[in-house]
Amino acid sequence: MDWLNRFSSVWLIDFEFSQPPGERPRVACLVAREFHSRRLLRISMDELVEMGQPPFDVGERSLFVAYFSSAEWNCFLALGWPVPVRVLDLFCEFRCLLNGRTPPAGRGLLGCLAYFGFDSMLASEKTEMRELAIRGGPFTRDEMVALLDYCQTDVDALGTLLPAMMRVIDFPRAIHRGRYMRSVAAMETAGVPIDVETLALFRRQWLAIKRQLIAAVDQSFGVFDGDTFKQDRFADYLIRNRIPWPTTDSGRLALDDETFRQQARAYPQVSPLRELRHALSEMKLEKLAVGSDGRNRVMLSPFASRSGRNQPSNNKFIFGPSVWLRGLIKPAVGRSIAYVDWSQQELGIAAALSQDPALGQAYASGDPYLEFAKMAGAVPPSATKKTHPNERSAYKVCMLATQYGMSEHGLAAKLNKPVAFARNLLRRHRETFPVFWRWSQVQVDTAMLTGKLQTVFGWPIHTIGGDNPRSLANFPMQANGAEMLRLACSMATESGITVCCPVHDAILIESDSAQIDEAVVQTQSIMREAGRIVLDGFDLESDAKVVRDPERYMDDDRGQEMWDRVFRLATEADNQHGT
Repeated sequence: MDWLNRFSSVWLIDFEFSQPPGERPRVACLVAREFHSRRLLRISMDELVEMGQPPFDVGERSLFVAYFSSAEWNCFLALGWPVPVRVLDLFCEFRCLLNGRTPPAGRGLLGCLAYFGFDSMLASEKTEMRELAIRGGPFTRDEMVALLDYCQTDVDALGTLLPAMMRVIDFPRAIHRGRYMRSVAAMETAGVPIDVETLALFRRQWLAIKRQLIAAVDQSFGVFDGDTFKQDRFADYLIRNRIPWPTTDSGRLALDDETFRQQARAYPQVSPLRELRHALSEMKLEKLAVGSDGRNRVMLSPFASRSGRNQPSNNKFIFGPSVWLRGLIKPAVGRSIAYVDWSQQELGIAAALSQDPALGQAYASGDPYLEFAKMAGAVPPSATKKTHPNERSAYKVCMLATQYGMSEHGLAAKLNKPVAFARNLLRRHRETFPVFWRWSQVQVDTAMLTGKLQTVFGWPIHTIGGDNPRSLANFPMQANGAEMLRLACSMATESGITVCCPVHDAILIESDSAQIDEAVVQTQSIMREAGRIVLDGFDLESDAKVVRDPERYMDDDRGQEMWDRVFRLATEADNQHGT
């Protein structure tokens, strides 16, 4: 308990609130208890909206304890309150304790209580009270008392859990993880600016768009019946065109997107069908969470993956569906956004952690894939992207594949080349970067022998047997990349930069157009510093793509082509119906 005694007050805290998709929370009530003195605060919705400041000190001398605390800090921000400086999130620490294992009763508060041997409110009671909070006000006096009582049960649960978890909490790293939950709330509050008029157009005309897309592509395949893809018709198409196709264990055709992706490389004629199926499966426009102010807001689900990365809903988050839909991202009048991402982040992490001088040299060259080809003797020293595009492409795929421990057969399929070609590429990689390969094998051996790997900030993966060695080999790159992103997001939000959201190895920021260039420079400086902290001084560079009003965000040429096509179809359908 020594760590708790370092603070003048330790507040256990929980809010109840309602939050429709895409909106900011509407707070129903707050319950907080000071851990040492046992002082209890129960504050109703009517009282909260009248309070301009929180009813306790939120400075560095106070510690705030919550479970999945980004929800609480969202409520602080909705009330216009400053967010506490020091945070301990017991969800993060429970997730950290068991990452790689499955808790018997789940990862929620009830599951955490059960894991540590404590009774809790029945799940049915919790669901009933949660539904009351979600319904939103106005509440009767009895309903508010019931909500406060329910809210207090969660606070009491925190008071029970905290002493029991102290022996497994890794201080001060736990406070560092709590710091990130503060920035998560800031990002979830900010959200991503969306072109709501075009979204409404697409939603209105989506059925017509869908049918016209199918009609345009299916005339070459004949595999759809209306809006439905028919497997038997696709099987007939494959037989007619002499295209072999993988099957599932049950003998049916494998129709997952990865199979289509691989087959499209070998048989380009199926590529339009793959792109159509992918677009139709990803375009759930009605589920995209956009608030009344035109902002896409979702729960970022921090620490949800084994690597510690965020896992927001693919259906609700604008960066989840097909890339062309990101054209809906559009800054408001007088505003700009910038997508700032690390350059070959995982490759740089691999070079830094393995301390392979050749890999470090390749990364520092600015084009590590072409540099690898030069080092391996596959292209002359004077080679460029333009003079040797095919060689560069093959060596790029190989370099990325090795970070995931891809086999020669997997690499051959990805390149659409013979296995012997892939085997030779992998041999050249091992010969060019031997220090990296020895280090990578040590990571896998360590995980297998000790049952654990962890990042520089202590995010672990616990191995319990049966773990995929390829996944373990990639864990240091993925998980330390997640650490770097969390640190950069925290530093950026604390510096006053409006961070809309994190996207894997990138940050989307926003500002007035007159200040966007300055904000980009500041963000890149922060990301460089975050990289140095995680990688002990190793420099990772970043790129920035700025989108100024009235432009819209677009990922690549293929995304632009699909966007133009869908926009044209939607506009034509709207005009025909006189909408």
